Amino acid sequence: MGEGIFIGQGGGRPQVLELKRANRHGLIAGATGTGKTVTLQGIIEGFSANGVPCFVADVKGDLSGLAMAGSPTAKTHETFAARAEEIGDADWAYADNPVQFWDLYGEQGHPIRTTISEMGPLLLARLMDLNAVQEGVLEIAFHVADTEKLLLLDLDDLQAMLVDCAARADELTTTYGNVSKQSIGAIQRSLLQLRTQGAEHFFGEPALDLADFIGVDDRGRGIVNILAADKLMASPKLYSTFLLWLMSELFEALPEVGDPDKPTLCFFFDEAHLLFDEAPKALLEKIEQVVRLIRSKGVGVYFITQNPIDIPDTVAGQLGNRVQHALRAFTPRDQAAVRSAAETFRANPGVDVATAITELKVGEALVSLLQADGAPSPVERTLIKPPASRVGPITPQERAVMIQTDAIGDKYDTLVDRESAEELLAAKTEAASAAAAAAKATTDAEKAAAMQAKADAQAAKVAAREQVAQEREAAREAANSPWTKIATSATRAAGSSIGRQVANEIGKQVFGTKSRSRSSSGGLVGTVLRGVLGGLFRG
Repeated sequence: MGEGIFIGQGGGRPQVLELKRANRHGLIAGATGTGKTVTLQGIIEGFSANGVPCFVADVKGDLSGLAMAGSPTAKTHETFAARAEEIGDADWAYADNPVQFWDLYGEQGHPIRTTISEMGPLLLARLMDLNAVQEGVLEIAFHVADTEKLLLLDLDDLQAMLVDCAARADELTTTYGNVSKQSIGAIQRSLLQLRTQGAEHFFGEPALDLADFIGVDDRGRGIVNILAADKLMASPKLYSTFLLWLMSELFEALPEVGDPDKPTLCFFFDEAHLLFDEAPKALLEKIEQVVRLIRSKGVGVYFITQNPIDIPDTVAGQLGNRVQHALRAFTPRDQAAVRSAAETFRANPGVDVATAITELKVGEALVSLLQADGAPSPVERTLIKPPASRVGPITPQERAVMIQTDAIGDKYDTLVDRESAEELLAAKTEAASAAAAAAKATTDAEKAAAMQAKADAQAAKVAAREQVAQEREAAREAANSPWTKIATSATRAAGSSIGRQVANEIGKQVFGTKSRSRSSSGGLVGTVLRGVLGGLFRG
């Protein structure tokens, strides 16, 4: 159909999605069972055939049929063939599409991973339901990790970083503002909840190379990237945060191209309300910013939801291409949705939108698409073309063959755990512990040596006192022994006799002995001398 994608026949003419305007985003809405999935499948087939890669989250598992051609033996064949004839689609024929399967859990496709650093604190805070204070602490942890060149790759790295921040809370509070251990504890509890949702499979390496999302096969057909999201739907915050992260990464990585002849990539967000439910204002602003600006990167974003009022007005205003299937006006909210949807279309005098929305048959929709000049076409009641690929899921065996034979190979299948914050902080803690242990050992050795020296000195004093006492005792015992007494007595006796003899001899020499009475004074002196000399010898 030339430079566009044939959507269906309405108002007596083909309804064509202009490729040049396909990056102006779009909306596919309608109640359950009204044909949204078939419409989505047909649009993706059209993009792929025109060489535009696509990404779609397969919430119910039935979009995997894009990988296989439809079959004339299928239950839907007669219906589809009749519809193709009714709308004059002479080119309609069964065909497959080049598909790559992905899965955050690595079970039904290649694992998709990103690092904690690439996710960033804003999206992580949204994922963990953190309040403003806790988000501020998380931003500080990211800043400290960046400053100290600590890679945050997986949840273990972030856990280790938070433990380190708690240990340095006083230091970080002085530098960056209040870092309370209570806030860090709350973040750690949220991390534990993420683990229970299987988020640890999403964070790590090898991280997704966006170039693997944007490619064509050997026939020039755009690769259709299908994310298995049936299990992921049980963790809606992880689902919505992942999709927003992926879109944000594309926005940062792709160059500005303005309005190219055809999109670089087209995104399809099924169950789009999950992206916006209970989202804080800061996150809604981020979504609006990305949707508004990513157009200039050549990326088209299409939301698929049951109710058009699920999309915030600031985002809905950016959606130029619209396909509205039937809505049921049973409740006040449904009635409000009908009125809202009717007001968003460019008026057509021949179509009562508010009435038609509740009357549309399965496979029929109200369609308004941007024309070549950028203006929306008047709304038309349109019969949607049948898809060329299989309607419904492929078998597990077929999926396994597709995964093993696609261009990705085993590039992402093995987890890589290189040195990052966890290992570096563990080494830092171990080194600090070793240094503390060594310092303690040195201090203990010094104390032990000092105590030993003191004990040795005390022992030496005791030994010296004992030696003196022993010598005194030995002297005392020696003085009191019989032999010592005998020797002393003999010496005294001998000394007394010799002394008298010496004294007598001196007296003879000095005073003479012939006449004792010759001098009374001489006799007295002699007596004294004899006494002295005798005492000396006795001593």
